[in-house]
Amino acid sequence: MAILKPEPVVPKGPLVRSPGQIAWAKLRQHPLAGYGAMVLVVLYVAMVFADFLAPYDFETQFRTKTWHRPSVVRWTHADGSLAWPYVYNTVRVKDEAFQAHYVEIAPENMEYLRAKLGSLLLEEPKENPIRFFVKGDPHKLLLCIPAERRLIGIDSPERSNRPALFLLGSDHLGRDMLSRLLYGARVSLTIGLMGAAITFTLGMLIGGISGYFRGWTDVSIQRLIEMIMLLPGFYIMLGLRAAIPPGVNQIAMYFAIVFILAFIGWAGLARTIRGYVLSISQNDYVVASRALGQGRFALIVRHVLPQTLSYVIASVTMAIPGYMLGESGLSFIGLGIQEPYASWGNMLQGARNVNDIKLHPWVLAPGFLIFITIVAFQFLGDGLRDAFDPRTVLRPKKESA
Repeated sequence: MAILKPEPVVPKGPLVRSPGQIAWAKLRQHPLAGYGAMVLVVLYVAMVFADFLAPYDFETQFRTKTWHRPSVVRWTHADGSLAWPYVYNTVRVKDEAFQAHYVEIAPENMEYLRAKLGSLLLEEPKENPIRFFVKGDPHKLLLCIPAERRLIGIDSPERSNRPALFLLGSDHLGRDMLSRLLYGARVSLTIGLMGAAITFTLGMLIGGISGYFRGWTDVSIQRLIEMIMLLPGFYIMLGLRAAIPPGVNQIAMYFAIVFILAFIGWAGLARTIRGYVLSISQNDYVVASRALGQGRFALIVRHVLPQTLSYVIASVTMAIPGYMLGESGLSFIGLGIQEPYASWGNMLQGARNVNDIKLHPWVLAPGFLIFITIVAFQFLGDGLRDAFDPRTVLRPKKESA
């Protein structure tokens, strides 16, 4: 006769969840944070694979196609039948008002072009198909793998007036705006992460030491923080940048800008962390760890500072846009990343002239990307702040009937 084993009793009450699981459940109930996270994932993936996604290198110039409007992608042949996407080559002409613009070398435009250019027009209409995985400018995929294939482009022989694919137009030197936006993302998107990482590491350590040791250590650190916070941030940024000698390598310039932004931003965070540590250091588990003989530095790093992570995680996503704007401001006024290297800030230099904005509105594309990125970080930071706030209550979703 078989012996029946009793089934395990499953508690009917709510399961105990870790703080991380509770924060994740709260974050999932914040739709704007999810949208912001998706936008940021797309931007950072595009940044990582910029060499492959960009049609051209950031330095490639089409001298005969300066300030070219976005290319017109055609889907039908001249007879109206469907076709693989293609573009016509263009030629620069001037209208009656002597305003230069680009006209496609297409069958419907040939009579106008011959009247304007006469014998100078030596090219006949030709459909230039847009290809995937086309052979283009040599590059290093992921900064280490030599490659020549790019995701999209036009497979055309080298010639003086070769056709080009400008999905977002070109700049004053005939460089593809889309390619420079993708390469520029490597500066504008990473400089915020690196600056915030340095700032929050310094702020947490210095603020934790100040709040835990107190006494003359606390007084000395707080006076230093007050001196830094009294200085106007933007002018200090300009002064530190002026101390960098001209002609410095652009990689060194990148890290110099990171240092400048981190130097300005750590003081405010250190003061906030100090307030948290003053309260946390009086908790029973900290007193017990101190009584057991654990070292002071290890106690601060392993027991005190982790209790401030809920504030730090939310704050870091809110601070990254500030570093991006700092780099963009320096590059916009010519003190940041220099040509020919691309960043969203120095690309906006083409938007300083109102007439250029009117005639070439695509120069505002870097500003639009900066705006989208900042809004996405703000949405994500708002969601993280609510998720890690212990005062917010997790409300279960209503079950549909």
